Amino acid sequence: MKRIGIILHGCGVFDGTEIQEATMAMLAIREAEAEYRCYAPDRPQHHVINHANGQEMPETRNILVESARISRGQIEDIRHLNLDDLDGLLIPGGFGAAKNLSTWAFDGPAATVLPEVREILIAAVEKGIPIAALCVSPVVLAKAFEGTDWHARLTLGTTAAASPYDIAGFHAGIGQVGAHPAEATIEEIVVDQDLKIVTAPCYMMETDILGIRNNAKLAVERLLAF
Repeated sequence: MKRIGIILHGCGVFDGTEIQEATMAMLAIREAEAEYRCYAPDRPQHHVINHANGQEMPETRNILVESARISRGQIEDIRHLNLDDLDGLLIPGGFGAAKNLSTWAFDGPAATVLPEVREILIAAVEKGIPIAALCVSPVVLAKAFEGTDWHARLTLGTTAAASPYDIAGFHAGIGQVGAHPAEATIEEIVVDQDLKIVTAPCYMMETDILGIRNNAKLAVERLLAF
């Protein structure tokens, strides 16, 4: 049975992991008769957002503790992630990818990636372990691979359909750090066959939970097919 490591980064779209994307990916993994293990950094998240009104809250929360809400407590510190125990990695979207795993939300192409996350992603490609990145999380891959010989083909969506975000700007940004941006609708995924990377736009595009379910399932099925 294949085992996928899911890297979470908080709980909630605006300051952590996009819950629907994570949940639908978990469901697709189990439907494919594979299993998953969840991991997250054990450190404070960048900030806390009230998801009812979008306002920042004057408190501090831990990325690992918040991520455990999604995994029902079954989670480990990302420092314990052993690629030898896994057949693939998956990073759901949510602003936590750009705020907690990296600083892309604030620094764009000049961002940094958490050292432990970058180390895992570099090692995964070196070992030929496939990676799936949903929604905004491809920015973490693009930045992690900057300066290497790997120029991953990645998508954050398409300018040809409705999106709440600046897709052209995101694609220009990942291009600036060495990735090759590709257009994809909510019905599509992008596969980099050489690097074994799957990306899916998910909530970067205008959609609903059914669109997320279908797009995440496409990505998971392709990830497991490597």
